[in-house]
Amino acid sequence: MSTEIFAADEYHQKMTRKVLWKLDCHILPPLALLWLANFIDRSNIGNARIAGLEEDTHLTGKQFNIVLAVFYVTYLLVELPSNWVMKRMKPDRWIPLLVGVWGFVTTMTCFVHSFGGLIAIRMCLGLCEGGLLPGIILYLSTIYKRHELQLRVGVFYASASLSGAFGGLLATAIIKMDGIGGLAGWRWIFVLEGIATVLLSFVAWYFMPTDIASAAFLTPEEKEFALARFRSDHSTPSLSTRAMKPPSPSVDNDKVEELNIERVKTETSEVIVAAEDEVFEWREIARGFMDIQTWLTGFAYFGVIVSLYSYSLFLPTIVKNLGYDGPQAQLHTGEHFSVSLFNMFSILIILSVVVAVLSDRLKWRGPFILICLPIAIIGYIVAITTTSNTGRYAAVFLIATGVYPSGPCILSILPNNSSGHFKRATTTALQLAVANTGGFVATFTYTQDQAPKYIRGHTISLAFLCAAWLLIGCNVLYCMWENRARERGLRQNNIEEYRTLWNEGKTRAPIGDRHPDFRFTL
Repeated sequence: MSTEIFAADEYHQKMTRKVLWKLDCHILPPLALLWLANFIDRSNIGNARIAGLEEDTHLTGKQFNIVLAVFYVTYLLVELPSNWVMKRMKPDRWIPLLVGVWGFVTTMTCFVHSFGGLIAIRMCLGLCEGGLLPGIILYLSTIYKRHELQLRVGVFYASASLSGAFGGLLATAIIKMDGIGGLAGWRWIFVLEGIATVLLSFVAWYFMPTDIASAAFLTPEEKEFALARFRSDHSTPSLSTRAMKPPSPSVDNDKVEELNIERVKTETSEVIVAAEDEVFEWREIARGFMDIQTWLTGFAYFGVIVSLYSYSLFLPTIVKNLGYDGPQAQLHTGEHFSVSLFNMFSILIILSVVVAVLSDRLKWRGPFILICLPIAIIGYIVAITTTSNTGRYAAVFLIATGVYPSGPCILSILPNNSSGHFKRATTTALQLAVANTGGFVATFTYTQDQAPKYIRGHTISLAFLCAAWLLIGCNVLYCMWENRARERGLRQNNIEEYRTLWNEGKTRAPIGDRHPDFRFTL
């Protein structure tokens, strides 16, 4: 018997490694490239600014900040609807489509000559980009188990730290095309980076599978194994069949079969609603809106976003005011990777991945955020108090070191703690919709009148990071309290409440995270 158990365990481990390796090789590289392109496209306006965009488009006062801010108006509006329709549109089509269209819009930026034109193009860009991150997070949550997720989020998210390097280096090289084709160098930034983004969308479309069942690179045996392990992690019992009434008259037998509702006669059996077969219900959308974790983590990520976005948007300008100008400033924004390779590449990329590995292994999310954010907080304190350019530049590194590893942790909390496809689609998108309103704050955090010290901007970012730390602490305490209540049997009434909804025909969604046996990830 022990030999058979050992053989089964060895088979399981071997198949798990094989399946995960194939999924990672076909999914993570295209997603990482898309996210890198997203951050480069988002920060290229900062590089274009110091290459002459403001002068050529006749911007004055705070008009540049307004141009940055309007991007988030449409960006926020599309995040929730994008996640709701992605299941019907298929993620391997929807995500590349969004990327391809925003690449085209980015290219069209080269034809802008006025403040009004920039406003229009940035709003169109936000409309295209808004669905990308919530879509990627939701997509990964339909492929990987709950505590395999953050490593994958960390891998593609870490590519954002390369945007500072590649964005600055690319801008430096592209600006040298100034005058070719009658276009200024900053216009070529948008042309070439936009075309590259369109090409990447085709790469993603080619490699990304719709889901596990349609992954052509998996053998039939691997598909069966991958689906079984995924369902065992994401499916929760709906209700006991002894209390289950016949389906509502409005749901015919064919529909019941489509929903994969298994009717069993034994009193001990339970009904399973497979996540991939769940259908849209407004009740699940409402559950997502009423989840306290959505708001705690959403506003916490808001604080992180203020730092992260202002970092990527204004770093070229900040570096310029440290004594570097034009191409030199863009090259120094690339020091994340090229000049400070040992420091930034090893710390930001490797640290993000190491934190993600430990987070999945320990099944922690919030505690690692509580560890990392103080590093960024120290960075802002250094930036405020230092009197030398070297100190300010070192502070920039500390800020990035604390902020970048925290992002994947926050993004993994709700996919882990929301069970049921459409509730998860809602919580992940709503979290980001709340958080990305921080983009409005970020665009007005660093203004030219603060140069070269930017004390007010650093102070605002510092305050928001401190608030984020407190909110994540509250979320960790809430999860601990709720898990303890479930262990003591204080949430058994959730089954009765769900059973009533089911019997009255008000829901056909899984009980999901309401089940007393479900445990929240800290």
